[in-house]
Amino acid sequence: MRTQRQVVDYSLKKRAVLRELLAGRVGTYDVCDASPYLKNAARFHGEPTEERCPICRSENLIHVHYIYGDELKHSAGQARTLAELPVLAMTLREFQVFVVEVCLGCDWNHLVEQFLLGRDGLAEGGSEQGAVGGVTAPGIGPARERRREAQR
Repeated sequence: MRTQRQVVDYSLKKRAVLRELLAGRVGTYDVCDASPYLKNAARFHGEPTEERCPICRSENLIHVHYIYGDELKHSAGQARTLAELPVLAMTLREFQVFVVEVCLGCDWNHLVEQFLLGRDGLAEGGSEQGAVGGVTAPGIGPARERRREAQR
């Protein structure tokens, strides 16, 4: 998404939890504890992935996107489909998205990532124009934009 910024990836935390589980320091019931609300959100609003569950290895994981923000008011904390996020990003100034992976088979769940979306991301200088996936392409950015402005 074009306005995605301040991405926090929790893959290292996930690896640490799985390592603790394999070492026997954490039980399966401690990590496979998805609430009924999370499982329903995964069924009705989740995005299926190709990744297998690291615990049961029998089902694919589902990503659930939860949104939070001041402008959302009563909608804060709701699960939304991936298709709804770009529409919200163009209508709201800023909101936070939490992505949780869920296995409906064994109740595994873990926070995958969090990031900000919204129109405020479009106003952050000219570097968005040359950005692909949040990473600015070499040679394109604020300095090059200023040079273009000076040449005009």
